Amino acid sequence: MPTFRPFDERGTPIEDQVMDWRELTIDPYDKIDVDPHTRTRVILMNGIENNATFTKHMIARTTPNIEVRESLASTRRVESMQQQAVNWLNPAQQTILETALGYEQVAVDLTANLAQNEEDLYQKATLNFALLEDFDHLYRYSLLYNQLENGDASEFLKDTIEIKEGRPTKIHHRHPSDEMRKSWDKNTASPKTKMNYFTIVAAEQQTMLYYKAHGFMYPDELARGLYTEIADVEQQHVSQYEALGDGNMTPLEINFLMEVNEAYNYWSYANTENDPRIRQFWEEMMRNEIGHMHEAIALLDRFEKKDPEKILGGDKIDVPIVFEETKDYVNKILEEQIDYQPYNMEYMPEQQIPQNWPSFAYRDQLNGTWIPSEEVVRKSGPNNGDKIIELESK
Repeated sequence: MPTFRPFDERGTPIEDQVMDWRELTIDPYDKIDVDPHTRTRVILMNGIENNATFTKHMIARTTPNIEVRESLASTRRVESMQQQAVNWLNPAQQTILETALGYEQVAVDLTANLAQNEEDLYQKATLNFALLEDFDHLYRYSLLYNQLENGDASEFLKDTIEIKEGRPTKIHHRHPSDEMRKSWDKNTASPKTKMNYFTIVAAEQQTMLYYKAHGFMYPDELARGLYTEIADVEQQHVSQYEALGDGNMTPLEINFLMEVNEAYNYWSYANTENDPRIRQFWEEMMRNEIGHMHEAIALLDRFEKKDPEKILGGDKIDVPIVFEETKDYVNKILEEQIDYQPYNMEYMPEQQIPQNWPSFAYRDQLNGTWIPSEEVVRKSGPNNGDKIIELESK
């Protein structure tokens, strides 16, 4: 298996990275012929690039240093171009719901891959916990896809992922205090743990933003309700995942690790993509990100006198991110953890949680008299009822 050594890679100078309008208006893939995991790579990298742009804006707004602001502006402009080029790989013929199915396949297959290759046991447990919730979202959107578009999600995703109930969405809703998590230590966490962290935060943030930006476009009340409910869960996922990171990281350390993460993701997909045209695009973007990494290293050296290898925690990342079928792993976690919930920042069966857990009352308040994620099942008929578990609010 290949190893990513970011400090040994040759990048493209930032002045050579600006794209013209033709390069930005990239030809999309064919939604029928595309490998579903090519779609997932496109969706994820759109989220990775969006996060990089947003984070650079945040850093620029919190520093008075004009040199830092100028450097961030230069790389941010290219990040924005890269994000648009990646996003334009999605075809116009792919419906909003079909793209949502792709987003949930990203969430399931990515989370399962990261969890299987995670060294930090607590971060691994957090990935496994959220995995079963995203798996259920795929199921609910699949039912809506059949109802609104007469579509078969299994056929659309070419049977690369199972579609069945996970931990029911109606019990995902928790009090904000129950989204707090234990943080890893920036001085001892491995490079892979840090890379998994930046990847999953960006992925979940992008999913949340997509649902919030598109759910209102439906005239159908149930569709609007389902997007609303699941978007809120995705916001919870962003909160819990970002809580895993060490809050003592400086903005320039975050900027550097984020650039390594972008390069690492592109490198991973350049090594696994089966579409030659898109593989070449991933390779080009990886070289760009190595260029951005060197810009970030220069800021670290100039203003914080820090060794980038120490910040990363090593000089290499041993395991690439691979999008592949994860059915066996998902089923294993389903069998073991279907009834888990977070309590005092640990994961345990809901039956073991005291009845004064704030999330019980919060869940009841949110669910009220109408639960879209349950209604979409009821509307699909008796064969789509709760097949795995029924957990009522206490």
